[in-house]
Amino acid sequence: MIRFEEALALIEQAARPMSTKKVSLTECLGKVLAEDIFSDMDMPPFDKSAVDGYACRREDLEKEMKVLEIIAAGKEAQFIIGSGECSKLMTGGKLPEGADMVIMIEDVETISTNLIRFTGAKSAANICYKAEDIVKGNKVLDKGTLLKPQEIAVLASVGASEPLVYEKFSLGIITTGDELVEPHQVPGAAQIRNSNAWQLIGQAQKAGCIPKYYGIAIDNEEDTLALIEKAVAENHITILTGGISVGDFDFVPAVLKNAGFDIRFRSLAVQPGKPSIFACRNEKYLFALPGNPVSSFVQFELMVRHLMNVMRGNLDSERTYQLPLGFDYQRKRTDRKAFIPVVLQTNGEIGRVEYHGSAHIHSYIHADGIISVELGVNEIKKGTLVDVRFL
Repeated sequence: MIRFEEALALIEQAARPMSTKKVSLTECLGKVLAEDIFSDMDMPPFDKSAVDGYACRREDLEKEMKVLEIIAAGKEAQFIIGSGECSKLMTGGKLPEGADMVIMIEDVETISTNLIRFTGAKSAANICYKAEDIVKGNKVLDKGTLLKPQEIAVLASVGASEPLVYEKFSLGIITTGDELVEPHQVPGAAQIRNSNAWQLIGQAQKAGCIPKYYGIAIDNEEDTLALIEKAVAENHITILTGGISVGDFDFVPAVLKNAGFDIRFRSLAVQPGKPSIFACRNEKYLFALPGNPVSSFVQFELMVRHLMNVMRGNLDSERTYQLPLGFDYQRKRTDRKAFIPVVLQTNGEIGRVEYHGSAHIHSYIHADGIISVELGVNEIKKGTLVDVRFL
């Protein structure tokens, strides 16, 4: 049995960079950049108006000003602004030469067709200055950035129309156990419905993966091995649930070893998820997780995601936030690191979620995140700052 931090280190040692490809902007959402992005131009590329108004000289604010022209956004000015002159300018329009400010149209009185007067008490410059946001050649996005709509806007603004991104992971999912039936079936007297597969499929989709479900492996080595070999051949990562503890029918570790997998670990000092396996073969990765649904849910978020994050250089989903615990926490056994579901309360404190153990997946319906309780710790007082990882 190894510490959780040791397990993460072993995962990192095994991880190899994911393959990459260039994609269009319409295919970017949810993918991770595989290159740094630099701006090909200044942003803004010129001094431009931040408002609808009149471009003029500040020294002329107390004068009546002659309107030379109307400048639409995207059009060049035809005239230079001189003493007592201005040009009507739309938001985003390029500031004409000679002007040093734009007065808002709401602060202007029209005296005649081509004559205006400033009526405000004072005015800001109302100019977005050239290169005040980005200088040409500046890095605007880092390799490893998860692409959301706002990052895609940045890509478009600097001409990165086909960025290099990491490919999506394909993820094979297998459940094991004669006691399982699929959700559409009515369980027999000693059976339960298979929730793990569908939970993991959802987690994989949420993580930006392409899941492929291989069904329920019955409790014999040949059937289990056949499904493992098929899933491993067709996917980057394979996940099994069940069949890895110490019962008479828990033979997955032996199957993996006989099939040539290098088992990096098979028991963790964590709760839930103690009997968890991580194995590799020819740069293919396999996790065998406990059959209890909370265990498989939590360890997907903590371990499987960590492998994917390392392989594509993005650790956003592992970010934690320090928030005060809103209740006193106690536990009896302290020989494992515990992961506890919690809820974010309106007062900013972390609240308790009713949780009965690793079979109680319903508790996670109400959970906003998880906190960890370290080895040897049996009590955390209310008000203590704890690390919260949001789900």
